[in-house]
Amino acid sequence: MIVIASLLLLALLAPYITSSDPIVASLDQSMQPPSFQHPFGTDHLGRDMFSRVLYGTRVSLMVGICAAALAVLLGVAVGLLAGYFGGLVDSLLMRLVDTIYSPPETILLMVLVTMFTRNVWTIILAIGLTHWMSTARLVRSEALSIRQRPFVESAVSLGAGDGYILLHHVLPNLFYIAVISVTLMTAHAILTESFLSFLGLGIPPHLPSWGNMLNEAQRDIMRGIWWTCLFPGMMIVITVLSINLLGADLKKRLAPVREMRTQL
Repeated sequence: MIVIASLLLLALLAPYITSSDPIVASLDQSMQPPSFQHPFGTDHLGRDMFSRVLYGTRVSLMVGICAAALAVLLGVAVGLLAGYFGGLVDSLLMRLVDTIYSPPETILLMVLVTMFTRNVWTIILAIGLTHWMSTARLVRSEALSIRQRPFVESAVSLGAGDGYILLHHVLPNLFYIAVISVTLMTAHAILTESFLSFLGLGIPPHLPSWGNMLNEAQRDIMRGIWWTCLFPGMMIVITVLSINLLGADLKKRLAPVREMRTQL
């Protein structure tokens, strides 16, 4: 949690931490190793890597959090409707999930990215629209169980409508799944953005992101210029590992709450 909070602070305070512009090139400073002036060295265009890594934290975290939120929002909505109403609604929505699951994820991502102008929001949409299906299946399974609980049957017998039951009885019991899914999906979305950017299909080159830096570092590593790939790679590993550990901790802490609700 401390690591993630620190990353968020670095992203927010990047302009105050470093005065170097992450975009402006300075060819006379190119390929400088780490030093006091440039703690992470410089790249082939003379751009300060420390500044680029800090600003890249903004981009990568923004993509990860927004894409995860979109994916979980879609997954919860589809799974909730399928699990609660069942029947034809369930069959149609689950066939949709199976259809989207069928082709390889990488192909779907590439198709969506190349269909539209490449920018940060395109990447967020592409990742979000291809990663909601697992959440939908989890939510559907839980909603099927909740629908049979005594408190839901009591609400139905008292004349409560479907909308009221969904919002006040079913949805609150899915909070556990939503929180865990958002956490783990954020880590996966950051990795996916880095993968797309590494292939040259992700964030536009003029914006600093960890994946873009690794893409540009390919030409450097063979010449022994290790710092251009080391620091962005370390940030990806530290961030993803920290988020996964947070997800595991949240799962452990929220498990008793879920068990208590299950026994009602």
